[in-house]
Amino acid sequence: MKKNLLKLYILILLATSVQLANAQAKKPTDVYLLTYFRQRYPTRIEIDAATGKTIEVPLPNPMLIAKLHIAISTDGRHWTPINDNNPIWDQNIRDPFIHRGADGLWRLVATGGGRAAPDRRQFGPSCLYATSKDLIHWQLDSYLPLMKDVKDENGAMVRNIWAPEFFYDEATKEYTLFWSSTFEDAGWKKSRLWYCKTTDWKTFTPAKVLFAPGYSVIDGTMTKHNGTYYLVHKEEEFSPATGERRGIRVATSKNLEGPYTVYDGPLNKGQIAPTITEGPSVMADPIKPKGWLLYYDFPMADHYGISSSPDLFNWTIEQDISIPPDARHGSLSRITAAEAKALREAYPSSK
Repeated sequence: MKKNLLKLYILILLATSVQLANAQAKKPTDVYLLTYFRQRYPTRIEIDAATGKTIEVPLPNPMLIAKLHIAISTDGRHWTPINDNNPIWDQNIRDPFIHRGADGLWRLVATGGGRAAPDRRQFGPSCLYATSKDLIHWQLDSYLPLMKDVKDENGAMVRNIWAPEFFYDEATKEYTLFWSSTFEDAGWKKSRLWYCKTTDWKTFTPAKVLFAPGYSVIDGTMTKHNGTYYLVHKEEEFSPATGERRGIRVATSKNLEGPYTVYDGPLNKGQIAPTITEGPSVMADPIKPKGWLLYYDFPMADHYGISSSPDLFNWTIEQDISIPPDARHGSLSRITAAEAKALREAYPSSK
């Protein structure tokens, strides 16, 4: 009797193990998407301590491929470029931000309205907006003059719309677009983050200031966790008076539209990543439960960095990483295994 019970117990264990193995085998592996453009800066901008004037120091081996590139990863730390690190779309863009919309459509916003956009003299700079159903075939939908109704006290329009991104609110079914703009003669001077909202990507609310801390700010990116919005951004200050302040910071708010409270990180008197860094992006850590990853590039050193955190405040630099050469200003998304396979098949590696 005991032998029969033991055999039955063993059979149950074996059956359970097989069921678990089958379930794990059927569970799709999470795959992550890094979208970026490629660049090596031609110069490093500095402020002359004696005269206070801006000077440009030449850098070696400059290059620019301002087009959409894609890499994929399963651990968030080691990334394999699609198409041998060549563009997958022949459209001039910088700072491409790509996320899947609530309707399943992939949406891209990017720096790149520029001089090619129609009616720039009348409406000012634009944000490039494109869509795709499969991440392979892209359609340029429009140039969005998001700051067309905003002028300074002299009636002048802003000089730029940089690094646009968007955040979808499930509760209101609204997309909030945000970006950096300035009225000064250079995009990094006295810059603030602005925002507007849309539900249909055709009509947009008037642009308003989202974030104007006591320093120039560009490259905002946003994530929401436990009811708190985390606005990761670049502090864009450098001068004999301020010192080198070109680095990543974070601010928080219970409301998407603010006000935001700046967190004083442990690096460089308030920052959370080394200097000189920019183009931050954040995602949940694929291999550490309840963890986070922060991505940023070192634009004047041709290097990329990743830091990890358990709480979005305290960050540790990851050492074992691999990023495609010359990648700049990445954005992050989760995709399906089928989408990753389709990308590999559409752009097979030559190696």
